[in-house]
Amino acid sequence: MKHLILLNDPPYGTERSFNGLRMAHALAKNDTEAEITVFLMADAVLCAKAGQKTPDGYYNLERMIRRVLTAEGRVLMCGTCMDARGLAESDMMEGPTRSTMDELAEATLAADKVLVF
Repeated sequence: MKHLILLNDPPYGTERSFNGLRMAHALAKNDTEAEITVFLMADAVLCAKAGQKTPDGYYNLERMIRRVLTAEGRVLMCGTCMDARGLAESDMMEGPTRSTMDELAEATLAADKVLVF
């Protein structure tokens, strides 16, 4: 099954992006054949910022994205949202790719399920 997970909220301050990435990981763990795409838009593009430092015992979205990628998921970042926040690809962690609304539209049409956080 193809899953598309859209994240909109910033990495910290709310738990929506955290919960969306938890769901991506749970889907990958419970369905090894699942195709998972996570699309980061609005403030959620900051979830893929490289070099996040969080207190011990606190979740780290950069590590959570890495888990999605390790499970062969795909993580896309809205290029327009990156530009609006002054983020270059060199500011981002390795793995997620800059994307477009057209690519989001294609992923939406291809998905069996779309989850929005």
